[in-house]
Amino acid sequence: MKVSDFKYELPEELIAQTPIEKRDESRLMVLHREGKTIEHKKFKNIIEYLEPGDVLVRNNTKVIPARIYGKKETGANVEFLLLNNIEGDIWESIVRPGNKLHVGTKVIFENGLLEAEILEVMPGGTRKVQFKYKGIFNEILDKIGLMPLPPYIHEELKDKDRYQTVYAKYEGSAAAPTAGLHFTPELLEEIQNKGIEIANVTLHVGIGTFRPVKEETVEKHQMHSEHYYIKQEDAEKINRAKQNGKRVIAVGTTSCRVLETIADENGHVEATEGDTKIFIYPGYKFKILDGLITNFHLPESTLLMLVSSLAGKDFIMNAYEEAVKKKYRFFSFGDAMAIF
Repeated sequence: MKVSDFKYELPEELIAQTPIEKRDESRLMVLHREGKTIEHKKFKNIIEYLEPGDVLVRNNTKVIPARIYGKKETGANVEFLLLNNIEGDIWESIVRPGNKLHVGTKVIFENGLLEAEILEVMPGGTRKVQFKYKGIFNEILDKIGLMPLPPYIHEELKDKDRYQTVYAKYEGSAAAPTAGLHFTPELLEEIQNKGIEIANVTLHVGIGTFRPVKEETVEKHQMHSEHYYIKQEDAEKINRAKQNGKRVIAVGTTSCRVLETIADENGHVEATEGDTKIFIYPGYKFKILDGLITNFHLPESTLLMLVSSLAGKDFIMNAYEEAVKKKYRFFSFGDAMAIF
């Protein structure tokens, strides 16, 4: 299967640069797989498509303000993007300019509030970095760090919280699970009052989610690894829905990847923790997923391949063509799609 099969033309003005004022007022394209039909709604209408006993599975990871700017001892400016907490105060980071940051280089942030030393050049050019500081690391990041917005967003984010879901809880992501950005506390309460269960998984989203597929054929692409966990109470909600013939609907591709990683062949899940490199593309047989709420994804991306595996490539590519015609907003701050 060719990567170029997942290419589509997107006018630049349709790439959303800022979040919509009210989260659940974004547009929603609803895809019905069986009849290959499409509906156009507002996101708050999602409740009409959910039935009592269904379970919504959402990713409660929290984005850390992982982009920090500092100076080498020579006074030269450098930029770090924290990707992954290896252990303690040691992080895997993208550093710029990479060719100037060798093993042993020391960097100072915010007049010494935070210091770093390059320990190792890792595969792919990232660095293993040791941080030193006084106080609490996350509080320092909150003070000096910026939200690591995707490279296609050029506008400054005025409110940090708009790149977090309203249910974000566990810090560790370098990017937001953006399908969840459309939910408000009021909508979630309405959903629960209707008898729909809400279960949580945690998957810390890495910046690899934005890396382009460089292979010509889909099957040769190697996925990046991301850490996840799910608690017993959430596993039980999911298993109960399955046992009762109800649907499991993932909020976002990250939740989908966790579910498909941990489910056995019968769609049963257990409380667990681990790392996933699962790559879902057309031909994949879903073990547990019945529906997906997601955003519109980049051309030739692994996320576009994932939604194509659920709804069918031709149906998805036609839906994207329609979304362009109807001027939907695309990517992280854009509109939503629901696949049932």
